[in-house]
Amino acid sequence: MSYLVLARKWRPKRFAELVGQEHVVRALTNALETGRVHHAFLFTGTRGVGKTTIARIFAKSLNCERGTGSDPCGECETCLAIDAGRYIDLLEIDAASNTGVDNVRELIENAQYMPSRGRYKVYLIDEVHMLSKQAFNALLKTLEEPPEHVKFLFATTDPEKLLVTVLSRCLQFNLKRLDVEQIQGQIAKILIAENIEADDDAIHQMAVAADGSLRDGLSLLDQAIAYCGAGAAVGRLDSATIATMLGTVDRSRVQALLSALGDGDGARLLAEAAELAEFSPDWGSVLDAISDALHRIQVRQLVPEVEVTSDAVDVDGLAQQLRPELVQLWYQMALNGRRDLGHAPSPRSGFEMSLLRMLAFRPNQDGAQAMSTRLAASAASAAPPARRQATSNAAEQARAALAEPAKPMPTPKPAASIEPPRETVRPVIAPEVVAASAASSLLVTDTEHWLDLVARSDVRGPVRLLAEHTGFIAHADGVLQLSLTPGDEHLKSPSLVLQLGDAVAIMLGGPVQLRFETGQARGDTARVRNARERDEKQLGAEQGFAADPDIQRLVKVHGAQIVPDSIRPLGDG
Repeated sequence: MSYLVLARKWRPKRFAELVGQEHVVRALTNALETGRVHHAFLFTGTRGVGKTTIARIFAKSLNCERGTGSDPCGECETCLAIDAGRYIDLLEIDAASNTGVDNVRELIENAQYMPSRGRYKVYLIDEVHMLSKQAFNALLKTLEEPPEHVKFLFATTDPEKLLVTVLSRCLQFNLKRLDVEQIQGQIAKILIAENIEADDDAIHQMAVAADGSLRDGLSLLDQAIAYCGAGAAVGRLDSATIATMLGTVDRSRVQALLSALGDGDGARLLAEAAELAEFSPDWGSVLDAISDALHRIQVRQLVPEVEVTSDAVDVDGLAQQLRPELVQLWYQMALNGRRDLGHAPSPRSGFEMSLLRMLAFRPNQDGAQAMSTRLAASAASAAPPARRQATSNAAEQARAALAEPAKPMPTPKPAASIEPPRETVRPVIAPEVVAASAASSLLVTDTEHWLDLVARSDVRGPVRLLAEHTGFIAHADGVLQLSLTPGDEHLKSPSLVLQLGDAVAIMLGGPVQLRFETGQARGDTARVRNARERDEKQLGAEQGFAADPDIQRLVKVHGAQIVPDSIRPLGDG
């Protein structure tokens, strides 16, 4: 009894059948149609995205008996032999098992001989990064000037381990991870062809679990068919069964958890967690599902014109019930809880502590007032003397505003309200505090003021890198507008922006919202100014060194030479 797994049965045999990777297909198709075919190609990407599949289709395109082209016939003896893995002029080598220099020397010797049947002898080396350094060095000369009848196709999941000398001799194509919709569409197509019924949510769960790899998605589909007893028009892949198989959670459970959190109902929250435990879920996946739901809720709150899927989560209702800053805080707690699960006494206790952390940290009005006072005090201690009086006045105005009656937060069943220490928990300031203190906090007046703040801030690492690359535009109504050049846009990750905003808020004595625009800065950035000052200091050191009488005497009398780029300013390390 033989069975061909779905990943092999439905492996694409033509470029037109590939899912995704259009950028690679387009380049290879153009090369084949124009006859400008390079001698070495490198395909990189995570597992199961089509590296070796593309390489095999490319080999068929080169050797198809009906002529070289981008669309092999798939019917001639050569195409059929390549599909079956028995074509003599396509040599597939697993570098993980053939890492030594002797294996490569044998390959080089065989490469000199003409192909037995086809037009080209094609070497497909999978996981090429596993070759030893000596093996790479032995291959370099042949790789640079191979015989005209030889083509090299390399595939790897870790291109960082390849020698630069190898990379420079290859055309490189980075295959992208497939998105959920692409994997979902292919699974649905295969299910129809295999005459197997499935719920849409079941397909979606498998596509998400595939994590960008179509091969992993089809392996999960094979597992699901066996698990559900589907096949031959018998059985059905239903959502609940697939969730049990994957250890994922029903979306309605996420809704129940978030609803209990929104109501501040600790008893109901733990009861929902206990019901979840009966299904033995993957607790990390549950936190992932909560993070995903919080992301969609935040999008609905802040960018309502963008459509978001609801699934079984009441995105609209929760978006109205929860404060935006609370959603941000819970999202960070879910991510941190996911990361810390491995350190918890048990996964379930780690999961429940993440939920209890979300339940606990709800600053009440007293906590908000204390937070505002501490922010103002921090700003006053950090500000230069000329600005301390303004900061003190801002703090007094904030306290006066907070003394007025404020609208209470909608918390029907509050958990224990505490004020989180700034050293361990990111400050969460109530909207009333924002309204009261935004107008009274210090304003960043110009580029000089912004550069002074960046220089005095205690942020480090990627956050400081972001700060030093930003230029000042304007600051009004609690919004600080900054600029980033297109080349620096990658620095603007949500977590870094959040950390920078916290640091600026502490220094200014009140909350601030950062808003970025793409374009050239109107004035200097800290990075530009630091570079200019460094260059000026370097130039001064070089000129002072060359003007020194003893140095001039050594040059004139003894023929000494000053080595370029060997002079450093004092204290420059």
